Amino acid sequence: MARLALALWLLSIGGDASAFCGFYVASADAKLYNQASQVVLVRDGDRTVISMANDYRGEATNFALVVPVPVVLKREQIHVGDPKLFERIDAFSAPRLVEYHDEDPCRPRRMYAPMAAARGAGESMKAESARERAKALGVTIEGEYTIGEYDIVILGAKQSDGLETWLRESGYRIPAGASRALQPYIRQKLKFFVAKVNLGEHKKLGAQKLRPLQFAYEDARFMLPIRLGMINADGPQDLLIYALTRSGRVESTNYRTVKLPSDEEIPEYVKGEFPAFYRALFARAHEREDKRAVFTEYVWNMGWCDPCASDPLTPDELRRLGVFWLDEQEPPSRLPMPRRGRPMFGGGGVPVMVTRLHARYDAAHFPEDLVFQNTGDQSNYQGRYVLRHAWTGGGVCEEAKRYPSMLRERREREAQNLARLTGWELAEIRKKMDLDAPPKGDDWYKKIFKD
Repeated sequence: MARLALALWLLSIGGDASAFCGFYVASADAKLYNQASQVVLVRDGDRTVISMANDYRGEATNFALVVPVPVVLKREQIHVGDPKLFERIDAFSAPRLVEYHDEDPCRPRRMYAPMAAARGAGESMKAESARERAKALGVTIEGEYTIGEYDIVILGAKQSDGLETWLRESGYRIPAGASRALQPYIRQKLKFFVAKVNLGEHKKLGAQKLRPLQFAYEDARFMLPIRLGMINADGPQDLLIYALTRSGRVESTNYRTVKLPSDEEIPEYVKGEFPAFYRALFARAHEREDKRAVFTEYVWNMGWCDPCASDPLTPDELRRLGVFWLDEQEPPSRLPMPRRGRPMFGGGGVPVMVTRLHARYDAAHFPEDLVFQNTGDQSNYQGRYVLRHAWTGGGVCEEAKRYPSMLRERREREAQNLARLTGWELAEIRKKMDLDAPPKGDDWYKKIFKD
């Protein structure tokens, strides 16, 4: 079986940037996860544009994608996207590690609070015979298109076993239990978007990886189907959702939506272990929520950032992702303005909010598809973890004399923060930080620690 793509249903048919408040040094992007599916959801009113990044690895002949959709999609509603746009929005919104350096305790200067704290399927049948056979099985072929390297079919069905039979006879190797999983979508009168690779077009393009698929439609339901993707899954799956709205944070309405711990100070050595740190932090939060929550990793206006893991997407990049309202006139009061950080688009906010959601799901804990709502909340939030480097320049003022004691207390707090966030053993963390070792050397602050 092919691997799950985009947290929907992938079926086999064959076998240093700086910012005002600190320095960004690392990010927890999609590459941290071996099977992280990515979806961009653009939503305004009843209009939705979905972009799905195909992380399928294998022969192009073995790729197929089946997605429940609320309407019959016309050819002009389907598009092949640019995978680089997923890299851009992932980098912009990823949880980040930032670092600061302590000031000279004898010459302190006023520091602004960090902004974040403000919070081919065998041999194909002839077209006519295919339609006749489909009709006999209660399956309607609503549309057939070749778009880029994909052959796309839009299907309707009256019964799940008929649809399953049609897919099997068309060469799709359906996993056990498919009919039962298809049934709820047929009861809801949803259609099915089915895509496979057109080998001739794929060869012409010379592409190494399959490009994302995009489709647009109007429907009152703001949801993402995930249940079909659990049929052939061999364990929990990670899903990253980048929701772009005109204004306001997006959250799930049928699962608890939780913000991950943020603005936590952690030991300096984590700089070399940030991927392991974030994986452990997310896993611990996932367990604490009984494996049933959707986690918010980022909420921000797309016009600016602080600190910046990557520049905001340009207006052209946003349009290519399907942000269709950018050319409309927006009253100034609708646009949140940055107070600090890196502004884009001429220095102001734009009518695009990005919400990054992260779900780790399986059939036991996520029995329903994801349903969303736009809350209207425009408060900024980011998963942000802080390293603070000690001052080592010396000093003789009273503040400098108190500094070593303050520094040791802070390092102990950092060790306890790391243990609490990750579940790692406190004793091992303290050992890595050398907190239990007696001071060595001739540095002025280590001598004071002895006292």
